[in-house]
Amino acid sequence: MASGTLKKISGPAYLAAAAADIYTPAASTIYTVIRQIHVANVTAGAVTFTLYVGATGGSSAGTELFKAYSVAANSTYDHYWSPGLKLLSTEFLSGLASAATSLTITVVGEQVVV
Repeated sequence: MASGTLKKISGPAYLAAAAADIYTPAASTIYTVIRQIHVANVTAGAVTFTLYVGATGGSSAGTELFKAYSVAANSTYDHYWSPGLKLLSTEFLSGLASAATSLTITVVGEQVVV
């Protein structure tokens, strides 16, 4: 699908308690293919996260990739896409956690010049 080089697209960074951009498109001539999302819970309690694809800072119903997905205390969650989740130059990855500074997110993928 993509012919770019595997790289860290975003993070590691904390997910905020309000919807915020995790990944911002690089340029109109580049699309991004997400291969992996890694979420780490660094707290002693379960925390949920929600991720969206769409407008900047987006949190519109119907654009969720994950909705209130729970990550157990002091554990991680990894999601892999094969062949990948393609984001166009107009699509942002945004998200939030049920508690700020509790979950860190890292996004790995490829960027391809079109």
